[in-house]
Amino acid sequence: MRSQKKNDLYLILAFVAAIAVPINLWTGLKIDSAHANPTVNTPEATGAFTNPVLLRRIMAHQSSVNSVTFSPDSTMLVSGGAYNDGIVRMWNPITGKKIRSITKAQTTTVESLVISPDGQTLVSCGSDNTINLWNLKTNKFTRSFVGHSASVLSLAVSPDSKVLVSGALDGIRMWDLLQQRPLATLVRFDNTIHAVAMNPDGQTIASGDKKGVIKLWDLSTGKLIRGFIAHKDVVTGIAYTPDGQNLVTSSRDRTVKVWNLTSGKLVYTLTGHNNWVNAIAIHPNGQILASAGRDGIKIWDLTTGELLNTLIGHSDWVSAIAFSHDGQMLASGGFDGVVSVWGNPSLAVRRR
Repeated sequence: MRSQKKNDLYLILAFVAAIAVPINLWTGLKIDSAHANPTVNTPEATGAFTNPVLLRRIMAHQSSVNSVTFSPDSTMLVSGGAYNDGIVRMWNPITGKKIRSITKAQTTTVESLVISPDGQTLVSCGSDNTINLWNLKTNKFTRSFVGHSASVLSLAVSPDSKVLVSGALDGIRMWDLLQQRPLATLVRFDNTIHAVAMNPDGQTIASGDKKGVIKLWDLSTGKLIRGFIAHKDVVTGIAYTPDGQNLVTSSRDRTVKVWNLTSGKLVYTLTGHNNWVNAIAIHPNGQILASAGRDGIKIWDLTTGELLNTLIGHSDWVSAIAFSHDGQMLASGGFDGVVSVWGNPSLAVRRR
């Protein structure tokens, strides 16, 4: 049996080895695309956490997996299904065993999932226009936030676990997670928001819309700080680097872009995907980026813009990705209903 497991590991290693108002300038910070750093499109290479193996393949949902996220202690992986699945399932990422399920998390599609940094609350949202809160300590539903009149596509929580931000096709809203009540509406129907992210300092929100426009908002005042045209198509993902100095954005225009928030300049344009980029995730060390699309998962060096690896573990588009908070694992969800867990070869040996 041990010999068989070892052979399986070698096979996996061999497989992996083989394989919105348009604004032209930031207010106060000029971004001239003509003077931005050149597009980066480099050969693949390997390196630390850049050559992970497939640790686990979980048949998670009957349809597409729209969202994956880890608990703060990295011991639980949560996935949400699409296309009238409406189910949220919780997994042990190492064993692949199901911990529990929420069969009616949303009445239709689960669009996004987030767990508050304190580990107390799981939040789900969907195409039924609602946001639902679940107490992870008691495993019970606590309440729904109803206010959006269109699909809610993205969620973000402040570092202190007090404020929830939701991005939807009818704008952006803020919610008090502690008192479980509405706080404010940042913008309404003139912004169809597909992605939101919270700066690690908890002071700024970034949003991306269907026109490719990125906007930064002051969390305390709800005021627009600045905006800029980042992409030629829908913004599909936004993520801050852990130091809050850079913003990474992805789009259906097949590119990933890295922006320096201090200088206001475009640092890199990462190309390599052959179709829409569906999702992005930044490693906790701030040096590695993962992006997902039709052609699998691409691993990038954020410090150089170098393409390091491509991971193939789904039979269809990869629709969602997330790094564990301890930096040991990367989870991916696909149109094939599968959730895959990736990690360094040493992790596979140590946790067999």
